[in-house]
Amino acid sequence: MQPLLSQGTYDSLYMVLWATLVTIGLGLPLGVLLVLTDTGGLLQNRPVNKVIGVIVNIGRSLPFIILLIALIPFTTWLVGTFIGPSAMIVPLSIGAVPFFARLVETAVREVDHGLVEAVQSMGGGIPTIVWKVLLPQALPSLVSAITTTVITLVSYSALAGAVGGGGLGSVAITYGYQRFETNFMLITVAVLIAIVTVIQLLGDGVVRLLARRGRTS
Repeated sequence: MQPLLSQGTYDSLYMVLWATLVTIGLGLPLGVLLVLTDTGGLLQNRPVNKVIGVIVNIGRSLPFIILLIALIPFTTWLVGTFIGPSAMIVPLSIGAVPFFARLVETAVREVDHGLVEAVQSMGGGIPTIVWKVLLPQALPSLVSAITTTVITLVSYSALAGAVGGGGLGSVAITYGYQRFETNFMLITVAVLIAIVTVIQLLGDGVVRLLARRGRTS
């Protein structure tokens, strides 16, 4: 039991880690772009904003299990297989990017527009405004968004076990469900709860630290 749970936990964390990095790398600029291209934004462009918004909404509306199956040909083409933890990074990332992009959009919109205007009045360009104002000011909310996204990815990774993705989901299905070994199921659930709890506590701790520093500065 111990080796199976250890391997399952490692595979789940492996999938979540890499999917998180990809999600942040793609979802962060996408969310910022949604704000910049919106009405009144620094790069106001309604057609571009509408197209991005539609793509994001479609990605968010698809249940992950359907997305997982629909992406099998693309995943196979990209990594050579649709089975295993490495293959699951593809659908996990694609499923999480639209979700994270909307969270980023909400976080960035909360930034005081007066700060943006102040930097503009001093001749600051868009890159300066994004990197010196929008992202730093929205950082606590962005960390909270990352925390929420990582927990969602943990849930997605467990679901990926249903189609050969490995991880704790696969352990729960193969041993806990198909072999009627209740102990495996209960321990798997306990491990998942522990992982989510640790992630949430770490995320909340970082948010409080950033908020405290923001009040001090």
